[in-house]
Amino acid sequence: MKQLFFFLWLTSFGYAGDVHLFILSGQSNMAGLKPENTFLPELKKLLPDDEIQHVKFAKGGQPIRKWVKNFDEISAKSHLSPRKDPGAFYDQTLKVARASIAANKPKTITFLWMQGERDAKERLSAAYEESMNTLIANLRKDLDASEMNFVIGRLSDFSTTEHWEAVRAAQVKVAKDDSRGSWVDTDDTNNKVKNGKAHNDLHYTKEGYDLFGQRLARQAVLLIKGEEPDSKGQP
Repeated sequence: MKQLFFFLWLTSFGYAGDVHLFILSGQSNMAGLKPENTFLPELKKLLPDDEIQHVKFAKGGQPIRKWVKNFDEISAKSHLSPRKDPGAFYDQTLKVARASIAANKPKTITFLWMQGERDAKERLSAAYEESMNTLIANLRKDLDASEMNFVIGRLSDFSTTEHWEAVRAAQVKVAKDDSRGSWVDTDDTNNKVKNGKAHNDLHYTKEGYDLFGQRLARQAVLLIKGEEPDSKGQP
């Protein structure tokens, strides 16, 4: 009887079946996001009766190939030369996610990604769409989570080069092509003033990071609830 009571008590507080895991990964603008500032508080507003778990693995200045082991195979299709250490970070991302899942099996898993600046600068945009799709597919397979949702942070308006715009377009396309995908806009997160002149910086302002975190949370919850994510990336 005591065991039954304990189980029911856990269930009433959302600890038995209402667990949601959020995996945050990417390069510097994800590394700069502090989940406790707005991301987690926003999730708790939108999922008040559920348990929220999150893990994060992000490294500044890193290309997507560090998360995709067969990047060279993908890039060869666009006649790009082989690169160093493809997949170097994938197992580490997988490890932190699996540890959380082992501790408390989640009802839903959502992957949150902010990356692409390095690929645009290295002119590797031709391989970005397939690399992004491959990363998502691999995580779903290796986490045994075929229904894993994902939210991609689209590159900001820091640059307007051909490859920068191509990565931005690929990010939105990957999100729109998948019924469990969405994206968030970051064009209004990086507005700074330097020497009295306004400019779009590579990294966000404090307020920009807060807004970014809120948008990630809102798009993620829309997917969890089976609702249509905001098409303009500004939920």
